[in-house]
Amino acid sequence: MRGIAAWRGPRVKHFAGTPASSAYVRLSPSPSRAYAMGMPAHQTEWTAEMARALPDDGKRYEVLDGELFVSPAPRLDHQAVVLHLAVRLEAYVRTHKLGWLFVSPADIEFSPHTLVQPDLFVVPDTGKGRPRSWHEIRQLLLVVEVLSHSTARVDRTEKRTTYQRERIPDYWIVDADGRVVERWCVADDRPEVLADSLTWRPRADVPALEIDLVEFFVAALD
Repeated sequence: MRGIAAWRGPRVKHFAGTPASSAYVRLSPSPSRAYAMGMPAHQTEWTAEMARALPDDGKRYEVLDGELFVSPAPRLDHQAVVLHLAVRLEAYVRTHKLGWLFVSPADIEFSPHTLVQPDLFVVPDTGKGRPRSWHEIRQLLLVVEVLSHSTARVDRTEKRTTYQRERIPDYWIVDADGRVVERWCVADDRPEVLADSLTWRPRADVPALEIDLVEFFVAALD
């Protein structure tokens, strides 16, 4: 996930050691912002609909249990990792007819108060054909977030809790600085930390995808 920032009312609260331009920010609607969106000034909980009403300004807006999270444009290294991983995943997903791979910007609404934009995600094939709108997506087979320093805590806590609650079988947190992948499954209390290779086998009737992580990070970042 990209660098992020958090407001409470009109004031901005940045996490320690995080520059203002890249902090992960929680927002509660201020009276002026609520008024601009046509919402009552006493509104205190964000919804997916409210987030969609915000300006299309190039930032990423997500809502986790009623709190709004805003992230600016990602770093180049972040995008390089997303691109290289998408290439490998797309070929595997398409070859074995597992579903469809997408990358953000996206608009995945799990509930009226939870709206996420994962860096990469796989929508499973449920026999109804490729989804034609974000509103049709209610199930995910895999979610991947690529860390930045400022988003690490949220990706590992609030977002991880959300994805586990939604019963997403695999959640990968890609740490490009550490050159490891943290793999979470639904019932995990701790991640499996992978530095050498990553194996993904979403169904028993298909061969596993094997990714050499050392080679992957060299290709993406060096």
